[in-house]
Amino acid sequence: MQQPPPSKNNVRVSGKAGVTGNSKDKINESGRLCELKYGSYCLWREENREEMKDDIVKRLKDWLFVARAYFPSIAKIPAQNNLSRELKQNIQEFERILSESATDADLPSQIKKKLQSMEAAIAKAKVVPTVDCNNVDKKLRQILDMTEDEANFHMKQSAFLFQLAVHTIPKSLHCLNMRLTVEYFKNHSSNKESEKYADPTLQHFVIFSRNVLASSVVINSTVVHASESAKQVFHVLTNRQNFYAMKLWFLNNSYKDAAVEVLNIEDYNLDYHEEANLSPLFLPMEFRVSFHSVDNAGPINNRTQYISTFSHSHYLLPEIFKNLEKVVILDDDIVVQQDLSALWSLDMGGKVNGAVQFCSVRLGQLQSFLGESGFDKNSCFWMSGLNVIDLVRWRELALTETYWRLVREANMGEGSALKASFLTFQDLIYALDGVWVLSGLGHDYNLRTQDIKKAAVLHYNGNMKPWLELGIPKYKARWRKFLKREHQFLSECNVNP
Repeated sequence: MQQPPPSKNNVRVSGKAGVTGNSKDKINESGRLCELKYGSYCLWREENREEMKDDIVKRLKDWLFVARAYFPSIAKIPAQNNLSRELKQNIQEFERILSESATDADLPSQIKKKLQSMEAAIAKAKVVPTVDCNNVDKKLRQILDMTEDEANFHMKQSAFLFQLAVHTIPKSLHCLNMRLTVEYFKNHSSNKESEKYADPTLQHFVIFSRNVLASSVVINSTVVHASESAKQVFHVLTNRQNFYAMKLWFLNNSYKDAAVEVLNIEDYNLDYHEEANLSPLFLPMEFRVSFHSVDNAGPINNRTQYISTFSHSHYLLPEIFKNLEKVVILDDDIVVQQDLSALWSLDMGGKVNGAVQFCSVRLGQLQSFLGESGFDKNSCFWMSGLNVIDLVRWRELALTETYWRLVREANMGEGSALKASFLTFQDLIYALDGVWVLSGLGHDYNLRTQDIKKAAVLHYNGNMKPWLELGIPKYKARWRKFLKREHQFLSECNVNP
């Protein structure tokens, strides 16, 4: 499996919403601690948990553990030689069977008799009056510790494989990119330039993406619901590795009357990136935030949230689109369900960034991460996904320069983009109505159907993106509906999200 950079830069942030330790919070403690440590992996595990199979094999292992706990004590009692021999024979027989049988179907036909024999031997051991209970207890605790260590190992291994799966571009999508790139150079056609690309009177949308299908779905779902698609212009910003695949895809596919421009961000003079020695393209930053329950009323329903914000690349927009006055930024993990034209008539009253606010997480809850920076602790986060940007006001306030100064002050740490973004746009956010965007389709299994239907934009923030096999099945259909399936490379590369 190929491993190019992940579709989103994912950084873990730990947060505590107060003090823990209430005894009421002990209920389902292991599941909650799993979520705090591993995030959406635990949500996925619970949703995909299978009923326990091979019950007899499990019983064999359980009885074997108990027999091993009693055997050392019984073997030390001279009067119990027969019982000691019986336990030893049963232990050896069970070990042999389990070495040859992984499932119930593999077990020998006389397994019930062997189980009965073991149960009888253990029952005799339990009633021996001279057995040192402390020794048995010590042995059982040793076995329990070993079992817990093994379970923790498998948990960590499984969580690692989950993270690897969600951060690795599927082989089918990598195949599609390679086929499109090769085809572009085999049948290179002249660029389709359009006067629309720099016309400030039109509706301009910007998408940062390395994913051909994801950006295609965003554009297709937007134009399908547009009242006047001829007024829409989409600018897809990607890197050199994906540029030619993107270029051919959008040359060969039309989206009603909308214009689509593919730009290689590496073609621009990126002074700030060169100064910081950074990668040319950063996708929207995504952070996982987990909280302990602190309420006496019981644990909160969802302790894991994913917040997304601008990356370093977003702060190049005023420089790249010098002729434009207003743009709408769309993340590549969204689906549009309604006409977005009303966004162009918004009066933001001098604000720069129109964004939906996310009040499930307050700035004060992450004070240890953000530091003492003059934030209003009760303020909500603003989210990327759908953002209306006043580029004229941005330039007037020199926000790009402000952002990079703040990043340098934060020593270029992995959380510098989050902290610098919130400081840069402090008091400059125009709060969009919450009905514009519904977030959580990439990690929350419990979103209400009525909320999904009425949202103008669905945001698949989180690890379980709709183009991945690990995506949440009940939300995938709304993404697949806008996937263009006619291209022959989709079937040849076995692309079937």
